[in-house]
Amino acid sequence: MRLENGWVSGAKRVWSPHCDERPEHEAPSLLVVHNISLPPGIFGGADIDRLFTGTLDPKAHPFFRQIYQLRVSAHCLIRRDGELVQYVPFDKRAWHAGVSTFEGRERCNDFSIGIELEGTDTEPYTEAQYNRLAELTALLMRHYPITPARITGHSDIAPVRKTDPGASFQWPHYRRLVAERATDSKRESQGS
Repeated sequence: MRLENGWVSGAKRVWSPHCDERPEHEAPSLLVVHNISLPPGIFGGADIDRLFTGTLDPKAHPFFRQIYQLRVSAHCLIRRDGELVQYVPFDKRAWHAGVSTFEGRERCNDFSIGIELEGTDTEPYTEAQYNRLAELTALLMRHYPITPARITGHSDIAPVRKTDPGASFQWPHYRRLVAERATDSKRESQGS
């Protein structure tokens, strides 16, 4: 996995128009973990892509009538099988955090990267998702000023509004995998 002009090589690209420029000289320094499923609790299909590209059909499911006009996106989605989909390059501001605060600083979209996991607050995430998320996190940490202390959940930056990634997300397991990937990456760079 490599980073090329803000895009992950090998990721499926689905361009979202729901993004804009970051503030001048603002590098992403925060990673926010989310979850999403569309319709709620249903996995697979292209409805998440449609939401993030503004093409969701409000007639396709009753729930979609509530959300089809939203202008939202994330940088990436990790599907249940570990497939990585990227909607917005990391140098652009995706619209994933909404009203949010991290360490006293508001407008987290300005300085964060948003990664969605296909899932719910209560259903266990797959090992393929944890592995892909850890791999992606280690890559982002090599390129941006993101540290383990600057990795958080949507629920932590918008606690009144959001609950994701939820109680089913195993933070200790994920953090262990990230540490392993970071160590492997350091060894590789020292060996070359």
